[in-house]
Amino acid sequence: MKETPPYQFAGIIPARFGSSRFPGKPLVMIGNKTMIQRVYDQASKILDMVFVATDDKRIFEAVQNFGGKAILTSPNHLSGTDRCAEAVLKINEETGRKIDIVINIQGDEPFIKPEQIALLMNCFKDDSVELATLIRKVEPGEDIFNPNQPKVIIDLKGDAIYFSRAAIPYVRDSEKEGWTKKQVFYKHVGLYAYRTKTLAKITLLPCSSLEISESLEQNRWLENGYKIRTAVTNWQSIGIDTPEDLEKANMLLEHFF
Repeated sequence: MKETPPYQFAGIIPARFGSSRFPGKPLVMIGNKTMIQRVYDQASKILDMVFVATDDKRIFEAVQNFGGKAILTSPNHLSGTDRCAEAVLKINEETGRKIDIVINIQGDEPFIKPEQIALLMNCFKDDSVELATLIRKVEPGEDIFNPNQPKVIIDLKGDAIYFSRAAIPYVRDSEKEGWTKKQVFYKHVGLYAYRTKTLAKITLLPCSSLEISESLEQNRWLENGYKIRTAVTNWQSIGIDTPEDLEKANMLLEHFF
């Protein structure tokens, strides 16, 4: 492993106003701050450069009002990765600042910890790493069969082999209730990092069969030969997908911040 040069990292938080399950989600209040500000503040504890990338002027203005930085992007992006790619170009154009590595931080993760972002940043101490993401080891007895919680299998270097909504690997000759006691399982945590050159390339790739089958864009990158380095976090964050999740977040607020 070579000595890592002083890379310029940037955190980009893709945020849409429209959501089928929870419209206006980035601007809901968690305590006395909007959710998008909570995410922004957590990212800013470790990253010098943080931007919200949005297609909505209401979110753009809300970020500016709390003193944050925001970039307006196209409303036609299908994923946060695509929105990040456009944002990188606009940030460079508007600020003149070069970005080497992008940390894609989900806008509905107000309880993200700076330590989790640091885990991703550390992956790039290996200069062969182009893409990285977080995973979490499943505890014995924990549910691994929920398709809304993608799982991942990794090789001995920690590179992802495959992501699936199914429980992988399959444990033969064992009752499903006991799988987590016989085999190590990992759940995927949706936090990504990419070298900017790699980010530009993967957004040009056409949708792949495994991506479509699982509805997981990272499988497109694997199918095209890209390696995704993983880092293991022990923190079980809370994503806000529904109004019920928001209620839980407000109850946990005083114990976290």
